[in-house]
Amino acid sequence: MKKTLSLILAIVLALGCLLSLSGCGKTEKLTIGVPNDTTNEARALLLLEANGIIKLKEGVGITATIMDIAENPKNIEFKEVEAAQLPNVLQDVDYAIINANYAIDAGIDPVTKSLLIEGSASAYGNILCVKEGNEEEPWALALKAAIQSQQVADFIEKTYAGAVLGIVENPTDGYDPNVDYAALAGTTISVAATPAPHAEVLAVCKEILAAKDITLEIIEFTDYVQPNNVVESGEVNANYFQHIPYLDDFNAQNGTHIVSIAAVHVEPMGLYGGKQANLDALK
Repeated sequence: MKKTLSLILAIVLALGCLLSLSGCGKTEKLTIGVPNDTTNEARALLLLEANGIIKLKEGVGITATIMDIAENPKNIEFKEVEAAQLPNVLQDVDYAIINANYAIDAGIDPVTKSLLIEGSASAYGNILCVKEGNEEEPWALALKAAIQSQQVADFIEKTYAGAVLGIVENPTDGYDPNVDYAALAGTTISVAATPAPHAEVLAVCKEILAAKDITLEIIEFTDYVQPNNVVESGEVNANYFQHIPYLDDFNAQNGTHIVSIAAVHVEPMGLYGGKQANLDALK
């Protein structure tokens, strides 16, 4: 009887070892959360490749997905998550790669909290967009001049201290000399944006335009889909939240006709620790 019980106990323990990822000498897989949209997922993977953590298939570039990982020596398990939700799942994964705007919005300082961070990659400059055909409308030119102003450049530098990088080479004084601002007086320009830093930057533009009796209506969204949809439908005049690789992919996938009229800033994407406090597990 004792031998039988001992055998049963041994079998139970053996099964426990097989089922548990953390028991009997086995360790859990490292998990990294990455954005689930095409271009930002590729951007996250390229950051890991640049730091020698993974290797991607030859030539995949900004179209890379986790299916394009050629070498994964740490046997990392990737969790594809909607970009805006990555700060919320950070505690459940070892690491997460998060866009700076969502890190800032979640109270995470990209400069001091990121374990790895991109440089000022201009290919990922965040852009002001309108529906094709509206590029030369007076309201669009007025909005463009405001968002490419010295006032905005100074605000970005002072407020974000490197977490967001301005990329406007020749800032305006806030106004376009070719626009008849008197004719625009009393009008409203609506812009869809994510909360930080986009809506915060637009608040500076709002003051610039208000001086010409133009109202800037800032409509906040927490996703990457609706801001393009509402511009395409004509419900909103413009949006400010995305970079060109994302926009190009969105137009191709959805048959939309959104175009960029101004590049404003770069939000370096960073790797942040969740269950891990440093990079030791990835070395």
